[in-house]
Amino acid sequence: MSVSTFFLIIEMGLSGAIGAVARYSAGRFIAERVNSQFPLGTFLINITGAFCIGLVFALTAKKLISPTLQSILATGFLGGYTTFSTMSWEGTQMARGGSNTRSLLYFGSTFLFGLSAGILGLVIGYML
Repeated sequence: MSVSTFFLIIEMGLSGAIGAVARYSAGRFIAERVNSQFPLGTFLINITGAFCIGLVFALTAKKLISPTLQSILATGFLGGYTTFSTMSWEGTQMARGGSNTRSLLYFGSTFLFGLSAGILGLVIGYML
């Protein structure tokens, strides 16, 4: 393994850890302020993450950030920040608890708004 690959792996790990802490902090912040049966924290985290990843990829395509920084931000930080597994667990738990409609709404809206946010990030990134 080359020295540059070693340092990239370290940077990925650190940025992923920072993303996970950001996710935990944002989720807790939202949960403490919003009393809802809908997992709004995870929803907002995933939507903002989708927007940011679209933005990062557009900025990389425009050569405003390097492919290395793209990897650190997208795979590292945003990989730690967003959470497919928590979304899946929360939606499944809603269905198991008898809230099938809410579960489908959660999964569907996460997909729809996440896709829209990713596209919006790309569009804004290309406009910069």
